[in-house]
Amino acid sequence: MAAHFALFADLENCGGKKSVLMDVIERVKIRGDILIGKVYGYTDSYSDLKETLLSNTFAVVPSLRFGRNQKNSMDIQLVIDALDVAYTNAMIDSFCIVSGDSDYVPLVGKLKSMGKFVLGISRSEAASGVFMNACSEFQFLESVSSGKERVQSDVGEALTLAEANDLIVTILQESDSGEMLASEVKSVLLRLRPNFSEKSVGFSTFGKLLARLAQQFGAFCVESDQYNLIVSLNQPHAQAGEQMTRENYVRIFARILAEYKEDGFDRVNPSLLKSAVQADYPDFTERQIGLRRFSDVLRALERERLLTLETDEGGNMLVHIL
Repeated sequence: MAAHFALFADLENCGGKKSVLMDVIERVKIRGDILIGKVYGYTDSYSDLKETLLSNTFAVVPSLRFGRNQKNSMDIQLVIDALDVAYTNAMIDSFCIVSGDSDYVPLVGKLKSMGKFVLGISRSEAASGVFMNACSEFQFLESVSSGKERVQSDVGEALTLAEANDLIVTILQESDSGEMLASEVKSVLLRLRPNFSEKSVGFSTFGKLLARLAQQFGAFCVESDQYNLIVSLNQPHAQAGEQMTRENYVRIFARILAEYKEDGFDRVNPSLLKSAVQADYPDFTERQIGLRRFSDVLRALERERLLTLETDEGGNMLVHIL
């Protein structure tokens, strides 16, 4: 049974970028229905978010700057709204809080004591360790973000086969086992794209569409189990193309850092950067480029003026992308 979410997002933590907010909404919709959505700190500088907010029926709390405690007032308003929903709306069983502020830990604790599931999402530079540990589940915003610029279709325009394939792969990746019934996949797909229809892309049944996508793109397979169709991810194969070497690693890291920067992330956790590299180059090790530790790689990139290394208030290392 799909969860029923209330989503509360601090736009300052999101960076106010349309593609990032859409990725957050998509990630939550894969898990269930968003019945209530609200963003905090809205100003005219976020006007490109209007269509996304309206189409997802989100309410906005504007940023009214007065004195030194403007940010605190937004935080308090979010807490009040979340507790109001928790006490008055019995349909809501899950909350998503897009912020990493440790001030929200008591809120998370109260929601969990009421039997609510709490998903926390925050950019790594602003994520408090106690907030991450308090949530039922926590994800870094950099990992949630697709890192790809979205091409927005006109309302009512059908998905292409490639777009349908990418969405189904994302749905399967977010499942516990990478395997789902075809009927479950379609239900989630309709939450993400309510105008979806297999007939709009030329197929009489959803099963036939799945078979075509599996044959054409090879990212998942479709099997019949008695009367059910089961869709499961194929195991990724190591890349047979370019390998990382001492000669090209700076260029490769520069590209990945530029993608983070383009998506609105000026600072990232080193572990996220390493995971992003290993996603493209599964065989990557520091020794293959002549270095011993990932910290040595970061210092080499710092000498190349691609980044600077900083520490946050907790003494944790952050990569500041130049």
